[in-house]
Amino acid sequence: MQSTVSIKKDLVMVGGGHSHALVLRKMGMNPWPGDVRLTLITNLADTPYSGMLPCHISGLYDFDTAHIDLRPLTRFANCRLIMDEMIGLDPDQQQIICNNHPPIAYDTLSIDVGSTPTKSQVPGAAQYAIPAKPVPTLLKAWADYLKQLAKNLNNNPKTTATIAIVGGGVGGVEMAFAMQVRLTQLLTHRDQDPQQIAIHIFQRGPHLAKGRNWLTQRMVERMCKERQIRVHTGETVCEVTSESVRCESGLVVECDRTFWVTNASAPPWLTDSGLTLTDSGFLAVKDTLQTCSHPNIFAAGDVATMVNHPRPKAGVFAVRQGPPLYENLKRYVTGQPLKPFRPQSRYLNIIDTDTKSAIASWGPFAIHSRWSRRWKNHIDQKFMRLFSDFPDMASATLSDRLPSPISERSQSYIPCAGCGSKVGNQTLTRALSRVRAESISSADWPDYNNIYTGLDSPDDAAIVRVPPGKLSVHTVDQFRALVDDPFIFGQICVNHCLSDLFAMGATSSNVLALATIPYGTDAKQEETLYQLLSGASLALADAKTFLVGGHTTEGPDLSLGFACNGWIDPDQVWRKGGMVPGQSLILTKALGTGSLFAADMQRQAKGRWIEAAVDSMLRSNRLAADCLKQYGATACTDVTGFGLAGHLLEMLTASGVGAEIDLAAIALLPGVTETLQQGLVSSLHARNRQAAINSFQTHASQTAVPAFQILFDPQTSGGLLASMPSAQTEACLADLHRLGYSESRCIGTITTELTSTAKPLTIKQW
Repeated sequence: MQSTVSIKKDLVMVGGGHSHALVLRKMGMNPWPGDVRLTLITNLADTPYSGMLPCHISGLYDFDTAHIDLRPLTRFANCRLIMDEMIGLDPDQQQIICNNHPPIAYDTLSIDVGSTPTKSQVPGAAQYAIPAKPVPTLLKAWADYLKQLAKNLNNNPKTTATIAIVGGGVGGVEMAFAMQVRLTQLLTHRDQDPQQIAIHIFQRGPHLAKGRNWLTQRMVERMCKERQIRVHTGETVCEVTSESVRCESGLVVECDRTFWVTNASAPPWLTDSGLTLTDSGFLAVKDTLQTCSHPNIFAAGDVATMVNHPRPKAGVFAVRQGPPLYENLKRYVTGQPLKPFRPQSRYLNIIDTDTKSAIASWGPFAIHSRWSRRWKNHIDQKFMRLFSDFPDMASATLSDRLPSPISERSQSYIPCAGCGSKVGNQTLTRALSRVRAESISSADWPDYNNIYTGLDSPDDAAIVRVPPGKLSVHTVDQFRALVDDPFIFGQICVNHCLSDLFAMGATSSNVLALATIPYGTDAKQEETLYQLLSGASLALADAKTFLVGGHTTEGPDLSLGFACNGWIDPDQVWRKGGMVPGQSLILTKALGTGSLFAADMQRQAKGRWIEAAVDSMLRSNRLAADCLKQYGATACTDVTGFGLAGHLLEMLTASGVGAEIDLAAIALLPGVTETLQQGLVSSLHARNRQAAINSFQTHASQTAVPAFQILFDPQTSGGLLASMPSAQTEACLADLHRLGYSESRCIGTITTELTSTAKPLTIKQW
């Protein structure tokens, strides 16, 4: 009997904060009931760990050490990852409103999106001050400042470095210490006097480190004095300019940069969310971490306030909320009673003062020592290892990690094959209706009148008029989803499938969709199909191409494909056999999607690598084809499953010429060098290599290096490979870069015509 799985419930987590990171870890360790689909929505693939942030700013920890990579974590948890930012909520329709996606449905929702510094009404603060959150903005601004300062020091070794920090809480104090350490390193490395550094802290209250015990406050203030950090207590900032901070007392301090580290505030979208909020605008939650107004919505971390046990907005509480949040989410989804959680009233707090010492405080006690720093490093490193050192879960049975058999329709239900596997008519109709309601109007597109019968008046088949004097061009492709997000997958698939038309020099006109939707209830299948077709429609609209029909089935995995149709003038056809000796070879995109997604499946790819690959795959080849045509390209193909070597060999064979390739000129996606060095390659890689390796005139020493292996890497939604007159190469590349194809490169030249015994491919010595 065929094993079938069904999705009945959606648990959606928004935000990659500390609480959700721990929930995901536990989900991977203890697989959930299979009828629950898990989804994480976040706008950051790498979420910063607050405990390590000061020492990342000071230079002690690198980026990877101080950030949790959510992509391998979600892979471990068998959880979909959707990259976007939540900007609203419709709790009545149970939908999450995002920046760049259609509304995303949920049955149970958990929110851990953190907080932001209080939005200041101080004149100039919004324009000139750098907020402490979002952290990526802070870190970029800090890196840019260090780079600019280094440049200024090259021109003038006596350049001063002056930083203003508005907010003297623990966050502001740690930032001041960390920035001073990093700036001191920069100056001493250049044999300059650290006295050229000036750090200013502006605090409205009488003491620094508000909320900590008096002993900690005294230690902090004494250390600021010893390290010549200028502390301005009792000062209210009333204006910020590009070069200064002004206070109500009349104090004016000139500075290079101003950092805003004030009290936390809630995300603004909560105001219109319909959820119960505290007086300060945060989500009000019960002891079970459910929101007070909606029992199917949970919240943790800085965005939430426990009404019975309010605590400061500190990372330690988000960490402690992780295990009870996991337990209550699982209990709620499975219909079990929830457990109340009471956070501790006292907690260990450690303030980093430099890279070797820290202040540890507990209750009324505090100590400043090297031991405190070592202790904190041990705690932080142990915590971060939870999200990189995953145990081998191979012992878990497949049934433990996959959705349970379909039960909502009938215990004896077995999905049919043949036409019985089609998605239900009403499910399809509702999904298409939702997609059409949000689609861009196409009535003014040039090809609109050529659609005689399509989705607007569905019939057994689509009917399309062929424009006079044109040739009809057809292609088809289909593949399983390589990303969890159906909206993004729909766009990638359109770009991939239409590229065959663009590589022929054709204009796309219409497509028929072929989709397989995972088993599930009608509502879940409708939601998946809606997200999938919404993404596809967005990419089709960009190409001014019509969806005129298609076919949907249900199956174990999400897949999508298109039968694509287009038009071309008979005298403008690009063929693979049009290469001419002396021409340049142009490749419009970076390579590496095959290796990267092979690594991703094994949880060996960093999230930022995959996001860069997705960005590349979302870039259509349409404008690149137009540009290549404008500069006289004579042959073209798109680089996909057979890899660069396989597709280039097809062109060389058809043209009867050879080519010299410069491996160093080929652009690679971020992370590909690392994955190839680890031997992480696609399952198709070996077959591609076997088919092409005997066509190279090269030495064994060249074939062993990772750079050579990229030639056989299969690409999804890869770039165009074209030959063109060498005199046009520079101008063409400049235009491609201007159009957004920043990784376009000239990767070689077409050599002489081949003899029957010659090998067509030569690798340039490097």
